[in-house]
Amino acid sequence: MRELTSRQQEILNFMRTFTATHGLPPTVREIGDKFRVTPRAAFDHLRALERKGALQRRASAGRTSRALTATDVPVGEFRRIPILGRIAAGTPLLAQENREGDLPLSGTWLRGGTDDMFALRVRGDSMIEAHICDGDLVLVRRQDTAQQNDIVVAMVDADATVKRFLRDGDRIVLKPEHPTMAPIVVDAHRSEFRILGKVIGLLRGF
Repeated sequence: MRELTSRQQEILNFMRTFTATHGLPPTVREIGDKFRVTPRAAFDHLRALERKGALQRRASAGRTSRALTATDVPVGEFRRIPILGRIAAGTPLLAQENREGDLPLSGTWLRGGTDDMFALRVRGDSMIEAHICDGDLVLVRRQDTAQQNDIVVAMVDADATVKRFLRDGDRIVLKPEHPTMAPIVVDAHRSEFRILGKVIGLLRGF
Protein backbone atom coordinates (compact mmCIF):
# COMPACT_ATOMS: atom_id res chain seq x y z
CA MET A 1 0.00 0.00 0.00
CA ARG A 2 1.31 3.42 -0.96
CA GLU A 3 1.94 6.06 1.72
CA LEU A 4 -1.11 8.09 2.76
CA THR A 5 -1.37 11.78 3.51
CA SER A 6 -2.40 12.75 7.03
CA ARG A 7 -5.94 13.62 5.87
CA GLN A 8 -6.27 10.36 3.97
CA GLN A 9 -5.22 8.46 7.09
CA GLU A 10 -7.80 10.36 9.16
CA ILE A 11 -10.54 9.49 6.67
CA LEU A 12 -9.48 5.84 6.61
CA ASN A 13 -9.55 5.70 10.42
CA PHE A 14 -12.99 7.34 10.43
CA MET A 15 -14.28 4.75 7.94
CA ARG A 16 -12.99 1.90 10.12
CA THR A 17 -14.59 3.32 13.26
CA PHE A 18 -17.88 4.16 11.53
CA THR A 19 -18.11 0.68 10.00
CA ALA A 20 -17.40 -1.04 13.31
CA THR A 21 -20.08 1.09 15.02
CA HIS A 22 -22.84 1.12 12.40
CA GLY A 23 -22.20 -2.09 10.51
CA LEU A 24 -21.57 -0.45 7.15
CA PRO A 25 -19.30 2.28 5.72
CA PRO A 26 -20.25 5.99 5.82
CA THR A 27 -21.73 7.84 2.87
CA VAL A 28 -19.78 10.51 1.02
CA ARG A 29 -21.96 13.14 2.70
CA GLU A 30 -21.25 11.73 6.16
CA ILE A 31 -17.52 11.84 5.43
CA GLY A 32 -17.85 15.41 4.16
CA ASP A 33 -19.78 16.48 7.26
CA LYS A 34 -17.20 14.87 9.55
CA PHE A 35 -14.24 16.67 7.94
CA ARG A 36 -16.11 19.82 6.88
CA VAL A 37 -15.43 19.37 3.19
CA THR A 38 -17.75 19.16 0.20
CA PRO A 39 -19.07 15.75 -0.91
CA ARG A 40 -16.96 16.17 -4.05
CA ALA A 41 -13.79 16.64 -1.98
CA ALA A 42 -14.71 13.63 0.15
CA PHE A 43 -15.22 11.56 -3.01
CA ASP A 44 -11.79 12.61 -4.29
CA HIS A 45 -10.20 11.42 -1.03
CA LEU A 46 -11.99 8.07 -1.33
CA ARG A 47 -10.85 7.65 -4.90
CA ALA A 48 -7.26 8.37 -3.84
CA LEU A 49 -7.51 5.84 -0.98
CA GLU A 50 -8.84 3.21 -3.37
CA ARG A 51 -6.09 3.97 -5.88
CA LYS A 52 -3.44 3.62 -3.15
CA GLY A 53 -4.83 0.26 -2.06
CA ALA A 54 -6.17 1.38 1.33
CA LEU A 55 -9.79 0.73 0.30
CA GLN A 56 -11.30 -2.13 -1.65
CA ARG A 57 -14.60 -2.26 -3.48
CA ARG A 58 -16.90 -5.11 -2.51
CA ALA A 59 -18.27 -7.08 -5.44
CA SER A 60 -21.89 -6.39 -6.46
CA ALA A 61 -22.25 -3.56 -3.95
CA GLY A 62 -22.62 -0.69 -6.41
CA ARG A 63 -20.49 2.36 -6.99
CA THR A 64 -21.26 4.41 -3.87
CA SER A 65 -18.98 4.90 -0.86
CA ARG A 66 -20.99 2.15 0.88
CA ALA A 67 -19.20 -0.29 -1.43
CA LEU A 68 -15.75 0.68 -0.13
CA THR A 69 -14.15 -0.98 2.88
CA ALA A 70 -10.67 -0.89 4.37
CA THR A 71 -8.45 -3.55 2.84
CA ASP A 72 -7.58 -4.91 6.29
CA VAL A 73 -11.26 -5.71 6.99
CA PRO A 74 -12.04 -9.10 5.44
CA VAL A 75 -14.96 -8.93 3.02
CA GLY A 76 -16.24 -12.20 4.44
CA GLU A 77 -17.07 -10.43 7.71
CA PHE A 78 -19.98 -8.73 5.95
CA ARG A 79 -23.31 -10.50 5.76
CA ARG A 80 -25.88 -9.69 3.11
CA ILE A 81 -29.44 -8.92 4.19
CA PRO A 82 -32.00 -8.92 1.33
CA ILE A 83 -33.87 -5.68 0.65
CA LEU A 84 -37.42 -6.82 -0.14
CA GLY A 85 -39.29 -3.97 -1.77
CA ARG A 86 -40.88 -1.04 0.00
CA ILE A 87 -43.32 -0.60 2.85
CA ALA A 88 -45.62 2.23 3.90
CA ALA A 89 -45.31 4.17 7.13
CA GLY A 90 -48.58 5.91 6.36
CA THR A 91 -51.51 4.36 4.53
CA PRO A 92 -50.83 0.62 4.15
CA LEU A 93 -49.12 -0.16 0.87
CA LEU A 94 -48.73 -3.54 -0.77
CA ALA A 95 -45.23 -4.77 0.05
CA GLN A 96 -43.93 -6.24 -3.19
CA GLU A 97 -41.35 -8.83 -2.18
CA ASN A 98 -39.18 -8.05 -5.15
CA ARG A 99 -35.57 -8.20 -4.09
CA GLU A 100 -34.11 -4.74 -4.70
CA GLY A 101 -30.61 -5.72 -3.70
CA ASP A 102 -28.63 -6.59 -0.61
CA LEU A 103 -27.75 -4.69 2.53
CA PRO A 104 -24.15 -5.48 3.57
CA LEU A 105 -23.78 -5.43 7.36
CA SER A 106 -20.80 -6.28 9.48
CA GLY A 107 -21.05 -9.61 11.25
CA THR A 108 -19.90 -7.91 14.46
CA TRP A 109 -22.97 -5.65 14.30
CA LEU A 110 -25.37 -8.56 14.00
CA ARG A 111 -26.11 -11.07 16.73
CA GLY A 112 -27.07 -14.58 15.78
CA GLY A 113 -27.92 -15.77 12.30
CA THR A 114 -29.25 -13.65 9.46
CA ASP A 115 -31.45 -16.21 7.67
CA ASP A 116 -34.56 -14.77 9.33
CA MET A 117 -33.73 -11.12 8.64
CA PHE A 118 -34.67 -8.77 5.81
CA ALA A 119 -34.82 -5.04 5.11
CA LEU A 120 -37.60 -2.85 3.75
CA ARG A 121 -37.47 0.73 2.51
CA VAL A 122 -39.99 2.98 4.24
CA ARG A 123 -42.28 5.30 2.33
CA GLY A 124 -44.29 7.88 4.27
CA ASP A 125 -43.84 9.72 7.55
CA SER A 126 -46.37 8.23 9.98
CA MET A 127 -43.50 6.91 12.17
CA ILE A 128 -41.60 10.19 12.20
CA GLU A 129 -41.74 10.57 16.01
CA ALA A 130 -40.09 7.15 16.32
CA HIS A 131 -37.31 8.61 14.13
CA ILE A 132 -38.31 6.46 11.14
CA CYS A 133 -38.31 8.74 8.12
CA ASP A 134 -39.31 8.47 4.49
CA GLY A 135 -36.56 6.63 2.59
CA ASP A 136 -35.06 4.87 5.63
CA LEU A 137 -34.31 1.16 5.59
CA VAL A 138 -35.79 -0.81 8.48
CA LEU A 139 -34.07 -4.04 9.46
CA VAL A 140 -36.66 -6.69 10.32
CA ARG A 141 -36.41 -10.04 12.08
CA ARG A 142 -39.08 -12.48 10.88
CA GLN A 143 -41.54 -13.49 13.60
CA ASP A 144 -45.31 -13.87 13.86
CA THR A 145 -45.78 -12.52 17.39
CA ALA A 146 -45.03 -9.21 19.10
CA GLN A 147 -44.90 -7.67 22.54
CA GLN A 148 -46.71 -4.52 23.60
CA ASN A 149 -45.09 -1.40 22.06
CA ASP A 150 -42.90 -3.33 19.61
CA ILE A 151 -42.53 -1.68 16.21
CA VAL A 152 -43.62 -4.30 13.70
CA VAL A 153 -44.20 -4.98 10.04
CA ALA A 154 -47.77 -6.24 9.71
CA MET A 155 -50.13 -7.30 6.94
CA VAL A 156 -53.69 -5.99 6.99
CA ASP A 157 -55.97 -7.11 4.16
CA ALA A 158 -52.94 -8.00 1.98
CA ASP A 159 -51.35 -4.60 2.59
CA ALA A 160 -48.18 -4.17 4.63
CA THR A 161 -47.30 -1.36 6.99
CA VAL A 162 -44.84 -0.53 9.77
CA LYS A 163 -46.43 0.61 13.02
CA ARG A 164 -46.22 0.28 16.80
CA PHE A 165 -48.01 -2.82 18.06
CA LEU A 166 -50.57 -2.55 20.87
CA ARG A 167 -53.15 -5.05 22.10
CA ASP A 168 -56.54 -3.87 23.41
CA GLY A 169 -58.57 -6.91 24.41
CA ASP A 170 -59.51 -8.75 21.22
CA ARG A 171 -58.35 -5.86 19.11
CA ILE A 172 -54.93 -5.09 17.67
CA VAL A 173 -53.98 -1.44 17.43
CA LEU A 174 -51.30 -0.47 14.92
CA LYS A 175 -50.33 2.93 16.19
CA PRO A 176 -48.56 5.55 14.07
CA GLU A 177 -45.98 7.85 15.62
CA HIS A 178 -47.42 11.01 14.10
CA PRO A 179 -49.63 13.53 15.95
CA THR A 180 -52.25 13.88 13.19
CA MET A 181 -52.62 10.26 12.04
CA ALA A 182 -55.17 7.76 13.34
CA PRO A 183 -54.28 4.19 14.36
CA ILE A 184 -55.30 1.11 12.40
CA VAL A 185 -57.57 -1.08 14.55
CA VAL A 186 -58.18 -4.71 13.58
CA ASP A 187 -59.81 -7.78 15.10
CA ALA A 188 -56.99 -10.00 16.39
CA HIS A 189 -58.84 -13.09 15.12
CA ARG A 190 -59.16 -11.92 11.53
CA SER A 191 -57.33 -14.16 9.08
CA GLU A 192 -56.47 -11.06 7.04
CA PHE A 193 -54.12 -9.82 9.77
CA ARG A 194 -50.66 -11.19 10.55
CA ILE A 195 -47.32 -9.98 11.85
CA LEU A 196 -44.41 -10.40 9.45
CA GLY A 197 -41.64 -9.35 11.80
CA LYS A 198 -40.23 -6.98 14.38
CA VAL A 199 -38.21 -3.90 13.47
CA ILE A 200 -34.81 -4.28 15.15
CA GLY A 201 -32.72 -1.67 13.35
CA LEU A 202 -32.72 1.38 11.13
CA LEU A 203 -30.35 2.62 8.44
CA ARG A 204 -30.45 6.04 6.83
CA GLY A 205 -28.74 7.26 3.68
CA PHE A 206 -28.14 3.84 2.14
